[in-house]
Amino acid sequence: MLERGRIERSTSTWQQPLPAPAGPVRAAVIAQTATRIARVGDRRVRVAVDGMTAAGKTTFGHELAVALADQGRVVLRASLDDFKRPWSESHLYDRTSGEGYYRNAFDLAAVHQLLLDPAAPHGSGEVTLCAIDPITQIDHRESVVHMPRNGVLIVDGVFALRDELIAAWDLAIWLAIDAELSVRRGVDRDADREGGREHTETLHRTRYLDAEMIYIRETDPVSRAHVVIDNTDIGAPALIR
Repeated sequence: MLERGRIERSTSTWQQPLPAPAGPVRAAVIAQTATRIARVGDRRVRVAVDGMTAAGKTTFGHELAVALADQGRVVLRASLDDFKRPWSESHLYDRTSGEGYYRNAFDLAAVHQLLLDPAAPHGSGEVTLCAIDPITQIDHRESVVHMPRNGVLIVDGVFALRDELIAAWDLAIWLAIDAELSVRRGVDRDADREGGREHTETLHRTRYLDAEMIYIRETDPVSRAHVVIDNTDIGAPALIR
């Protein structure tokens, strides 16, 4: 007997709460995307939600999870932010420049070993949703969630469609916003935590935006996505592809 629908979430302190119900335009886009995921089949499905910083990836991933759970699927939610290398190792590599952040910040081996490989159709089903908490730096790699044979794993995060991860996804989603909106939203979100707007804008422009421009030049993630959504207007996203 298959398990009833529910959402299994990461233990990370970086996780955002589940959002309030969406308005009609947004709800329609979420429903269409959830239907596209359901069409992959009655098996384990791995979904990426990619886009620039502050494109709305985590919120959209949560909304998809709710829609799929309402259809009876067990949905596992994870973020690539919870699979970064620990700050205690940062003296070993560059992680603060845009180039260094893109090349070095994420533990791609752990993403495969702990998250994507166990969630594959013929994987073990014993999935770790958080490796290292990005805020507390607590190691959660021993915390495992069981993924049933028809469960859905939704993973949000920048660089999800990079060369090292692209083959793992059954469905890839790109949330499109322009670079300046990415910076503005990121500063609004992070200014209190990062010590003020001026410092936060510098951080976003010289680390995150620079890293994302490298990623976009090298991989053209939009061309790799099965679903492309213009998320400029949060209340009224537009399904492009």
